[in-house]
Amino acid sequence: MTPTIRLVAPVLGTPDPGGLARFYQRLLGWPLRDDTPEWATLRPGDGPGLSFQLEADHVRPVWPPQPGTQQMQQHLDFEVDDLAAATALALAAGAEQIGGYDDPHETVRIFADPDGHPFCLFVPHGTEDG
Repeated sequence: MTPTIRLVAPVLGTPDPGGLARFYQRLLGWPLRDDTPEWATLRPGDGPGLSFQLEADHVRPVWPPQPGTQQMQQHLDFEVDDLAAATALALAAGAEQIGGYDDPHETVRIFADPDGHPFCLFVPHGTEDG
């Protein structure tokens, strides 16, 4: 018999689980389910969410990657229906735009959250920026 395996949440290491959870809460509008000094979780309904675990010695990844520096180990992709509005929301929430800003026709914007974890906002191929 094959066991049932369900993704609950990717977990991001951070020196401030609650603070990073609140950043993503502003970005995504998901409810905060757990908030302790060591752990925080955002989860929309019954679907997968995001969790944040205390990592006191967290080192920000360097973007773009450079030899001998902390490398990105993962990044998050968020599909949006209005890239300009989503970009404004991400910046207002505290993100730093680190790529995808040179070409106004580009369909992807690359950001770092307050702890340096990269994430992308993108519109599906063939969708125009609102």
